[in-house]
Amino acid sequence: MEVHNTQLTAAALVALVALLCGVVMTRFRQPAIVGYILAGVVLGPGGFALVSNRDAIGTLAEFGVLMLLFVIGVELDLRRFVQGWRVALFTTVIQIAGSVGTALLLRQFLGWSFGLSMVLGFAVAVSSTAVVIKMLESAGQLDKPVGRTIIGILIAQDMAVVPMMLFLGGLERKGIVPLDIIKVVFSVVFLVVLFWLLLRQKLRLPITERLARSPELGPLAALAWCFGAATLSGLMDLSPAYGAFLAGVMIGNSPQRETVLRHAAPVQAVLLMVFFLSIGLLLDFTFIWKNLGHVLTLLLMVTLFKTILNVAALRLLGQDWRNATFAGVALAQVGEFSFLLAEVGKAGRLITATETRLVVAVTVLSLVLSPFWLFTMRRLSHVADTNLRGLLAALYGREASAVVGVLAKSRRKMLPFHKSGDKDTDA
Repeated sequence: MEVHNTQLTAAALVALVALLCGVVMTRFRQPAIVGYILAGVVLGPGGFALVSNRDAIGTLAEFGVLMLLFVIGVELDLRRFVQGWRVALFTTVIQIAGSVGTALLLRQFLGWSFGLSMVLGFAVAVSSTAVVIKMLESAGQLDKPVGRTIIGILIAQDMAVVPMMLFLGGLERKGIVPLDIIKVVFSVVFLVVLFWLLLRQKLRLPITERLARSPELGPLAALAWCFGAATLSGLMDLSPAYGAFLAGVMIGNSPQRETVLRHAAPVQAVLLMVFFLSIGLLLDFTFIWKNLGHVLTLLLMVTLFKTILNVAALRLLGQDWRNATFAGVALAQVGEFSFLLAEVGKAGRLITATETRLVVAVTVLSLVLSPFWLFTMRRLSHVADTNLRGLLAALYGREASAVVGVLAKSRRKMLPFHKSGDKDTDA
């Protein structure tokens, strides 16, 4: 009984610390999930070591990822996504190709293995859906055109994680077998066909409709759809995350969308808290301190590289500078699915334990600093815009006034001619 009480006390303390860190972050107008990561850092082996066994909450953390993709699918507006699918698809392709190409190029100079280059390239290409959505909400851009463009890119990235994992699994077996290609093609074709059917007609889900009306059974119905589809997808040797996303898309295009979303939101909030808390537990301060220069250099390179690559891709696809810059900075962090890719690489012996800790360190720091990076870049943009105007006025104020004066005089001289001409014409 005493051990049981100790575990309950520890669980309550973890929830309280996560809540406090989340509240502090929201007071600074930052996503609460950043606070959850910091709570994991404080409570984990790098802090007070109150939580030392991450495996104990690992399963709940994985459920949090599934619920995240399920809710993303429910909230997905298919018509808006289809309207901007070209930008989302081609931006994602450019991001993946640019990240993997750069990693393979650096391999020649840094002596990386091919497996490490592919894991790093895939991991860097993926942004954080949860963090970016919260940043868009804080900036009031979630339902604006730039926000919808960013959401489309995030969804395309999330869908690309499945073929990335299959590819890394093929590298583990020393080659891509035809079955892997069939799985990727099937997952893409099935998704396209599902989107096409749902755009033509909404689904009717009578059983879910009856269950969703019940306050007790409604949350269980949402969990059954999410985890049931994830299990089915896993049995087909596809990613469970893929199945959870498809289940969300189907629910999102049914009359039960709002009801299921309302029931799923509290469960998702708790599981996401556990997921990001577990990310904080992964942070190894001893490793970071011993490799501080390497970690910070890699973090700076990744942040700047992703920002430039994103802005260039969006400008290439016709986005204006303001929206391209905002979206490029917002997508500049390394996402939560990078942990899954790193785990796949580690399990397949594509990367070592030390390299896994390096990926984890850069990813955690990138997630934590991402809101501050967006805030800093927006503030710098505003300051540069204001100061540039003042600088131009100070340097060329007289010349500009003289030009305006000449133009005004010319216009006054032309006015009588036009007026008299008008009168002659009227006459």
